[in-house]
Amino acid sequence: MKIISKTIKMLPVFLMLISFTACSNDDDNTNDPGNETNTIVDLAMDTPDLSSLVAALGRADGDLAAVLSGTGPFTVLAPTNAAFSTFLSENGFASLEDVPTDVLSQVLLNHVITGEVTSSALVSLGSGYTSSNATGAGGNNISLLFDTSNGVTFNNTASVVSGLADIDADNGVVHVIDAVLGLPDVVDHALNNSNFTSLTGALTSEDLVTTLQGEGPFTVLAPTNEAFTNFTNPDGNALASVLLNHVIGGVILSTDLVSAGSGYAYTTATGPNDNDLSIYFNTSNGVMFNGQSTVSTADIIGTNGVIHVVDAVIDLPTIATFATTNDALSTLVAALSYADTGSPTVPWIATVSDATAGPFTVFAPTNDAFVDPTTGVLAELGLTGFGEGTGELNAATTDAVLLTHVVSGNVQSSGLPNGTVSTLGGNITADNTAFTLTDGNNRVSNIVTSLVDIQSVNGVVHVIDKVLLPQD
Repeated sequence: MKIISKTIKMLPVFLMLISFTACSNDDDNTNDPGNETNTIVDLAMDTPDLSSLVAALGRADGDLAAVLSGTGPFTVLAPTNAAFSTFLSENGFASLEDVPTDVLSQVLLNHVITGEVTSSALVSLGSGYTSSNATGAGGNNISLLFDTSNGVTFNNTASVVSGLADIDADNGVVHVIDAVLGLPDVVDHALNNSNFTSLTGALTSEDLVTTLQGEGPFTVLAPTNEAFTNFTNPDGNALASVLLNHVIGGVILSTDLVSAGSGYAYTTATGPNDNDLSIYFNTSNGVMFNGQSTVSTADIIGTNGVIHVVDAVIDLPTIATFATTNDALSTLVAALSYADTGSPTVPWIATVSDATAGPFTVFAPTNDAFVDPTTGVLAELGLTGFGEGTGELNAATTDAVLLTHVVSGNVQSSGLPNGTVSTLGGNITADNTAFTLTDGNNRVSNIVTSLVDIQSVNGVVHVIDKVLLPQD
């Protein structure tokens, strides 16, 4: 059952994600009149308009009344009785007793922030995200938006009641609010956001809202309105495919990306043979996808996924996209740019940039495969680079070499034969057990197992560690 999840207005300001440590302190709950307490729970119990909150705390899983009587400090957004009444009515519950206790616990925890956050602190920040103590996708704490442009609001749903902010307790602070905050999914984090109207409009027009309200989990790269304004869609790709190219299965946090440094994932957009398209990430200068879109706000957690806000729409990738964005393939790009023919008369770099060309299967040699002084092909041939001068590989020969790395059709690693492979430059031999390629000169190249099946709209790339040469 999905408890009403009011929409959240996103603003591109990201605060710290703070983890929840629920603890109880028996000393704080003594009945000794000589040691009276004024915990958050005591304060709620002494406030008639918070009686529904007190009842909910007592009913929910997790003994939340004891938790919020603990040391803290906590910041509690305390819904009024009227707020609870509206919440129950809008969700089809006759009374608080009808709400499943596990769901009720998560709803209440979505009103608890670890640490003491005053209204003046919020106003000084203006707007942004913090974390509630409710559990979202991947076991991460659900994000909570605040905005102080018109009073103090949370999740674009609940406002702090005038005169009822910063109520001090022994173990934290209470802000009384006029609505119960639901548990947002990734759509709720974007749907009514004035900076994401282009995205939500596109999701609606392409009938993808229901998809992203599914169980997931999803990692969504969410372009801003400005990103959509600047997107020209030069290849005329279907909007639904472009949108799905921003959705990755699973929960991938910014820390996961930074830890990996760079690499590939798969989006839910598809290419040749309905294979999922790849997406390249690099964190050497921020978090960038496919060399064209940078994360501006990271790790907005919902119930079914995480959102990273990006500053550009990520178009469907071609083979050239993956060659030009990965620094480890820069020498291959130089060779593609230099070779004199393509498919059949267009330079290769333009050919592999053409979303309508192919599909091709490209065995892509690394920089070391070209230029390493010990194993690189240029050194092996006694050459230094590409050009027409002495000691450089000429255009015709460069083209012949590249043709030996290109196969017509989209052949993923699982479809590699154990035997002859016909490239555009002649036959080579594949060993699908040892994962090697052998050219007509008996030179053996290893297929880099961690860098296979890099799927684009016009073909698939497999990275190899040695340049293949046409047969003498």
